[in-house]
Amino acid sequence: MARLARSLDRLASRYDVIVVGSGYGGGVAASRLARAGKRVCVLERGREFLTGEFPARFPEFRAEMQVTGRRTGFGKPTALYDVRLGEDMHVLVACGLGGGSLVNAGVALRPDPRVFRDEVWPGQVAQDGLIEEGFEHAARWLRPARHERGRAMSKFKALDAAGAALDTHAVVPPVAVSFEPNVNPAGIAQPGCTLCGDCCGGCNVGAKNTVALTYLPDAVRHGAEVFTEIRVSFVMRSPDGAWSVVAERLDAERNCKGPQEIVIEAGMVILAAGTLGSTEILLRSREKGLALSDRLGHRFSANGDIIAFGYGAKLPVNAIGVGHPAKIEDFEVGAAVTGQIDIEDAATLEHEMCIQEGAMPSAMAPILPVMFVPNGRLLGALSALVNGVYKGPLSSLQTFFAVSHDTAAGRFHLEDGQLVLSWPGAKDQPVYRRLDKVLAALVEKAGGAYVKNPLAGSVMGHQPATAHPLGGAGMGRERRDGVVDHKGRVFDATAGRGSTDVHGGLYVIDGSIIPRSLGVNPLFTITALAERALMHMGRDFGLRIDDAPRWSGAPLTPQSPVA
Repeated sequence: MARLARSLDRLASRYDVIVVGSGYGGGVAASRLARAGKRVCVLERGREFLTGEFPARFPEFRAEMQVTGRRTGFGKPTALYDVRLGEDMHVLVACGLGGGSLVNAGVALRPDPRVFRDEVWPGQVAQDGLIEEGFEHAARWLRPARHERGRAMSKFKALDAAGAALDTHAVVPPVAVSFEPNVNPAGIAQPGCTLCGDCCGGCNVGAKNTVALTYLPDAVRHGAEVFTEIRVSFVMRSPDGAWSVVAERLDAERNCKGPQEIVIEAGMVILAAGTLGSTEILLRSREKGLALSDRLGHRFSANGDIIAFGYGAKLPVNAIGVGHPAKIEDFEVGAAVTGQIDIEDAATLEHEMCIQEGAMPSAMAPILPVMFVPNGRLLGALSALVNGVYKGPLSSLQTFFAVSHDTAAGRFHLEDGQLVLSWPGAKDQPVYRRLDKVLAALVEKAGGAYVKNPLAGSVMGHQPATAHPLGGAGMGRERRDGVVDHKGRVFDATAGRGSTDVHGGLYVIDGSIIPRSLGVNPLFTITALAERALMHMGRDFGLRIDDAPRWSGAPLTPQSPVA
């Protein structure tokens, strides 16, 4: 198996461009700039997971958990699932080559047009037309598709039947999954989806159109160098005017010898480490003297997220993944998300909701019965332990992923060098009351009991949790209302500089620059904004930025995505 990532021993001291992070923003930046002839380096905190290496059993799943909070912490710093426990809100993100695309549901939706008309955005985003082109590029590479048999899945039928409580019906949303075998734009021969339901645990089939199977292989094919298990601490100006990226090795070979600081230089640095990662790097950089906007850390949004459950529905739901190879035969789950109910409101954007049915990864199956014991369902949990999760009480377990709109009033800061999210009263946001009311009605119609948080009696507490963190380094017209401009360039707050002046060569291109909730899963918008930023970069620097497939020769495989 050939990997995209190289040994850290091969890391050079200087590149044209350093991309920090490898999710949607970082993947786009690496691909487009490598195609333009730049010597590109990608630095990723997590590890590389080839197709077939994602957790398939609960012990493997548990080993891939890292949990940090003020009062608790465990797990490796390169573990796949990164859970941040906060006093006001919890955040779940991915840690691995490909970022959030590795473990999200892949739902690719465009926001309501009113989102971009919000004055919080710089006017150019809606006015210059490139966001439309960005969505077109994103669609060609992520290839969202609707499963033609989606309505036949049990979990879709259960959601559709419950929709009667709201006088509505479910639809099949587009997801970044290949339902038929194909050769993608990066030259990877992807098999068709087996409908195993494990999208959120990591696709061991190779059918999910992740960044690790699209943009990143294309970047490497065009000369980009990818390195994993390296954590960036901060950036600063070099004496010669270039940028210095200060990082720490996390790979096992060096970890036994203690922390090892590395400094790499480049004329351009693109922070694409996600909402948490990029904001934290900028906050540390400001502590080291980099002049940045006072708005840094502000306008964090949870995207109106909620993950909840319905227990005991009358209809079979079959919403627990079976994995690949399948743990049981002749059992179709579908993609992680196959059905969706849209709650629209033409008068008030903030009242719109998107309710999706989900599937729990197969590696979590053994722990699911225990998760419901604290909620007084001991008999049902014991029955599930006896019968297995694919029949008995848990066969009717419904999982809901819902997104809406919040006030984006969260704020990041550093405490003892670590990122902390502060949002007093977050759990009392009106959006959560609206979501609870809708979800409770759906579950009641299905004949089940609404379970908002099965782990409420544990370290999770009663705080809301999000898997779609946005903001912290939001766009603005100038540095008094944003951290970056509409192109992702970082505002320069040095004394005497103009309010729209930027640090030349320093960009942020990821979810952290989105200054408000989107009301839909954010992956499609993040990718489109990244494609848009790279088009602007091409114009500014005279670079050829294109997205046409360029592969030739025999296709590669998801297990060996590089020659």
